[in-house]
Amino acid sequence: MRNDIDKGLFISKEDRMILRKLAERVAHLAARPIEEEKKELWYSHNSLGDVKPLIFCDPENGWNEIITKDVLECKGDLARAWETVLRKEIFWGESMGDDRVTDSFFNIPYVFTESDWGMHEEIIGGADGGSYRWDAPLKDYKDMDKLHYPEIHVDYETTDKLYSLAQEILGDILTVRVKGFWYWTLGLTQTLVKLRGLEQIMYDFYDFPDELHKLMAFLRDGHIAKLEFLESNGLLSLNNDNTYVGSGGFGWTRELPKEGFIPGKVRLCDLWGFAESQETVNISPSMFKEFIFPYQLSILKKFGLNCYGCCEPLDNRWDIIKDIPGLRRVSVSPWSNLEDMADKLQKNYIFSMKPNPTYLAVPRIDEDYIRKSLREALRKVRNCRVEIIMKDTHTIGRNPENVIRWCKIAQEEAASI
Repeated sequence: MRNDIDKGLFISKEDRMILRKLAERVAHLAARPIEEEKKELWYSHNSLGDVKPLIFCDPENGWNEIITKDVLECKGDLARAWETVLRKEIFWGESMGDDRVTDSFFNIPYVFTESDWGMHEEIIGGADGGSYRWDAPLKDYKDMDKLHYPEIHVDYETTDKLYSLAQEILGDILTVRVKGFWYWTLGLTQTLVKLRGLEQIMYDFYDFPDELHKLMAFLRDGHIAKLEFLESNGLLSLNNDNTYVGSGGFGWTRELPKEGFIPGKVRLCDLWGFAESQETVNISPSMFKEFIFPYQLSILKKFGLNCYGCCEPLDNRWDIIKDIPGLRRVSVSPWSNLEDMADKLQKNYIFSMKPNPTYLAVPRIDEDYIRKSLREALRKVRNCRVEIIMKDTHTIGRNPENVIRWCKIAQEEAASI
């Protein structure tokens, strides 16, 4: 098995030349004065300064329609993966037109395995990226004794080899560093519905409330155990930079790390945290307050600054989540009432506005409609600290120009207010 892994760490001379040329383009983009200007905009924005609404567009699955397989020049699998990373940076820096900073870092993630919770859902369908359902494994709460906390095993040897290889090929052009990416959301309910099933959870709130509380407490403790493992083993990385945080936006802030920080020993209090609960969008605020939020709060209290929310509207949960310590970035989904959320957030939080991504999922976007809808939305939230985040773009209509034009329109409308 070790030999198979080592074989995958080879990059040919030809592929190295391709990667170096791309890295040089990234380095050139990162050295532009405008990148420092954008960085300062994010610093001010994240500290609730009065700057223009910042724009970020993440094509997500739409990247497959921008950087297609025939665009990639490298032959080896690892080289093609790195080529994709570099080409994304180049597209963002040369073509996208949003406010994302192009920097000179080339990040190598830790190589690791993570066990499940003692049970694992069976995926049914999903071929070729299509829809799927899952068979939730926790059929009866009596089987909870079969659950255990996930365990992380880091392959330090392979991680070091990847770092050394990247340093050898790109280190004189870009700054190569190991940077851990261990989780996205700490909201718990994604794991909950995988174990128990979304429909079943809706019954459990009424039929098995005590058992559901017990399961939520177990998931909370398991997530905390994971975070403490990462912290105690020096595996956390600061996210106060160009790191994507929450469900959109970037971590640039001088408020983190906290006082007492020692380089190389990142604590949870030095980081942005994030939680959401999209899966429970249909339950009442009182049920959310009883069954979900207390368990999330125990985790979020550990972080220096926090983001909350994703696709779920937070209008009727605001009076609950506003008690999160260090809450700074609040997601305002396409299903939110903009005026209501503007009144709630005012200038005290980042208003992370998420326009509907379906406007980009067509061969050619309706520019007039997009401009009109953005203008109207910005009028409603003009007294807030706004960022406009285009995400969840499962397709961009096979037309990369869609994201470019959306960014240009968004920038023009942001500048006009």
